[in-house]
Amino acid sequence: MSTRPVQKTGKYLYAIVPVTEQAQRYGPIGIDGGEVYSICDGHVSAVVSDIPNAKIRPERRHLASHHVVLKRLLSEGSLLPMAFGIIADGPKALQEVLHRHQAALVQQLKRVAGKMEMGLRVSWDVPNIFEFLVGTHEELRALRDTVFHGGREPSQDDKIELGRLFERMLNEDRAALTAKVVTVLGPHCAAIKENKPRNEREVMSLACLIRRAAQKEFEEAVFEAAKSFDNHYAFDFNGPWPPHNFVEMELQM
Repeated sequence: MSTRPVQKTGKYLYAIVPVTEQAQRYGPIGIDGGEVYSICDGHVSAVVSDIPNAKIRPERRHLASHHVVLKRLLSEGSLLPMAFGIIADGPKALQEVLHRHQAALVQQLKRVAGKMEMGLRVSWDVPNIFEFLVGTHEELRALRDTVFHGGREPSQDDKIELGRLFERMLNEDRAALTAKVVTVLGPHCAAIKENKPRNEREVMSLACLIRRAAQKEFEEAVFEAAKSFDNHYAFDFNGPWPPHNFVEMELQM
């Protein structure tokens, strides 16, 4: 008679939080309805749920459960959110990781204590970003007119030169406009991180670490910054989120 191999149970890691006097239990809100609880070592706790010790697919339901736990933790206090899919072999292995990285984890928890993350994206709200920049940059317009003068078909070198100039103008505008917004938001943020734009139309993508009590103040600052932009720009802020962009280490399980 054949027997099926026993599947080991791992600990799925959601976040690191400051330690409390006793282990915390958060209820069956984890992946696949798993009970979420904490495992402590020293001054930090790992918030986990039990899961088969194997790779887990980033399916929508799993991602949703991951974010539900993080949202719950954010509502209760400070946390270092972990990326999706980190599984430790067991409680002992996880405690060893916490012990090894104790000082760095404590330092980062102090950095985000009493804070949360807000996001801000600014995009060009125009039909064609190339034509918009042509209309606002004389140097780009002059080269475009030269390259396409008389309706001729431009050479490959001409196209490359025009593309490089467009890219330079695009990035110079992004840098100037981002600096303009950061100047206004800076006094209301503990830290600001500039993320890479997702596409040509995106001017900036900012992650802002703010005090929990300062959300309204931050939103008012966004509206203040937007006043100096015309209708060619769209502002979109979102949050609050766990401080994903301000966790600067990876835990090796």
